[in-house]
Amino acid sequence: MAKRNRDITIKKIQKWIKEGRGQGEGSHYKPWLTIQDVPSEGLATRIKGWTSNRYHHLMSNLERDYFYLLDFSDSVTDIREQYPLLPLDDTLIIAEKLGVKHPTDPKTGEPIVMTTDFFISINNLNIARCIKPEGGLENDRVIEKLEIERRFWKERNIDWAIVTENEIPEIIVRNISWFHREYDNEDVFNLGYTLTGNLEQLMLKYLQSEEPINQAAALCDNSMGLEPGTALAFFRYMLARKYWLVDMTELISPHFPIKSLQIVSTMQRSLA
Repeated sequence: MAKRNRDITIKKIQKWIKEGRGQGEGSHYKPWLTIQDVPSEGLATRIKGWTSNRYHHLMSNLERDYFYLLDFSDSVTDIREQYPLLPLDDTLIIAEKLGVKHPTDPKTGEPIVMTTDFFISINNLNIARCIKPEGGLENDRVIEKLEIERRFWKERNIDWAIVTENEIPEIIVRNISWFHREYDNEDVFNLGYTLTGNLEQLMLKYLQSEEPINQAAALCDNSMGLEPGTALAFFRYMLARKYWLVDMTELISPHFPIKSLQIVSTMQRSLA
């Protein structure tokens, strides 16, 4: 299989702009860079977002974790990753004023379009966030590039900040990652009005009697003649849809009872 050509040229930049990369909002946004464009050593992922209803291209585990927090937040209305700092001339001018080298393609030597990891809409406010491991901030060249990025957003009166692993709560991220993919579980949705109502009532009964989550789910599957794993997927679906709320600062373990469960809405109500 031929290797993908990742070399950046002015011609390729113009082509990507014409394709609409870095443009659009919500489900219509196209990231400037995709996971196919950048070598990632296996750390890049594509995740279907709840907020945008599209797949997001995340270049590192840290970006993925921060994305989970954004996607789970009720106040976030749009998430645009790998957002380009265009026009290119603006970052070239900033780099010249700073007296630092503008990022270039290592093979072609041509200047590349810099990107911000996340351009986020929170209600009517837009902010920009750069995701970096704390250890990476000790590198002088990294700091130079971050300063170009910071000044770019300052000129546009956009709040910009660096997010490290220290600002990302591990337990909350682990919880979200456990149920995130069930948000669009059509198998659960297609169970139908009556069956989901019965499953919901029985699952709540076992959970409220402090059965471990796995055990409560297995009891539901056996009692209702469902395929093994159905009730557990239903539980995760209800958390993803926020019909049921739990204390997200406490690690959700399927092997233990759920400590707190608040019923916001029912599946039956959502189907009505």
